Amino acid sequence: MLYSIWRYRHFILASIRGDLKGRFARSRLGAFWFILHPLAQSLIFSIVLAEVMRTRMPNIDSQAAYPIYLLSGMAAWGLFSEILTRSIGIFIEQASAMKKIAFPRLCLPVIVWGSALINHVLLLLAIAVIFLFFGHYPGFAWLYLIPGMLLISIMAFGIGVFLGILNVFARDVAQFMTVFLQLWFWFTPIVYLKSVVPEKFQFLIGLNPMTPLVGLYQDALLFNQRPEWMNLWPAIVVGFVAVVVSFMVFRRASPELVDAL
Repeated sequence: MLYSIWRYRHFILASIRGDLKGRFARSRLGAFWFILHPLAQSLIFSIVLAEVMRTRMPNIDSQAAYPIYLLSGMAAWGLFSEILTRSIGIFIEQASAMKKIAFPRLCLPVIVWGSALINHVLLLLAIAVIFLFFGHYPGFAWLYLIPGMLLISIMAFGIGVFLGILNVFARDVAQFMTVFLQLWFWFTPIVYLKSVVPEKFQFLIGLNPMTPLVGLYQDALLFNQRPEWMNLWPAIVVGFVAVVVSFMVFRRASPELVDAL
């Protein structure tokens, strides 16, 4: 399957360009919408919660600490949720193409993956400009975002492909994940600090594989610190298992995908 993806790499790259152009079509702001949506959501949370959370930011006197913390977490979550949600629906969305054109079906979630990474890089560039207005200058710790992006996208890709296959045969999967992702978001320390969670719920936050990945972004962008690599092992294991299982399920279900559509 990996070799077939490599052979169709030009098709994938052309499709990523086409996907981006299609999403920009007839839009005056174009790519700015990919940036404005998460920034607007972060602005709303900042306005509502800034005074409450600012007092809980340890060892930081900056007035912009909470907005920076929030933007960092929202960036990490945005990459994860975009790859996951679009991968769940990509086979149904591209049903007509799958019936008319012969190509490796796994190319479709790979195209989603590439498009989401480009959107994410654009968002990070916009965040860097915003940080400059705050007087918060990017440091070398931003380089740690590269393994963070890789781990987040791998985990989202693996889970998304697995659920995308299930969604072809049971359309309730997408509806369930819409609700579940909202719960997952609030069980991830993005809007709040992990330290404010009551002790009896700390283990739930610790079981969440997105917690250390969001923390990696927050440590790099806000504190200019390297991540605690040992804390990333749960996310690495979940991502690896998700990719392996999704490939196994995809190989078995691939001959029946078009018929089910």
